[in-house]
Amino acid sequence: MRLFQFLLLCLALFVQYKLWFGHNGVQDYSRLKTAVNSHQETNANLIKRNKVLKADIEDLKLGQEGVEERARNELGMIKPGETFIRVLPGQQYND
Repeated sequence: MRLFQFLLLCLALFVQYKLWFGHNGVQDYSRLKTAVNSHQETNANLIKRNKVLKADIEDLKLGQEGVEERARNELGMIKPGETFIRVLPGQQYND
C-alpha cells in the first residue's frame, strides 16, 4: 500500500511539474498571452493608421482641394498672384 501511495505522489508531482514548467504549461501560456496582447495593440495602431491613409487617398482622388492643401503645406507652393507671408515667432521683450 505504501508503494502505491509513493507512486501516486510521484505521479502527482510529475503532473504538477509539467503543468507549471513544462511545454504548454502556465509559463508558456503567460508568455504567449503577453505576446498576443502586444500584437493586438500593434494591429489596432496599424488599423487606425490605415484608416487615416485611406481617408487621405479618397480625399486626393475626389477633389483638387486635397491636392492643393498638400502642395501648400508640404511643398510651399502658392497660386499665381498670391503673396506668401511667413510669421516667425519673435523674441518677447520684458519691460
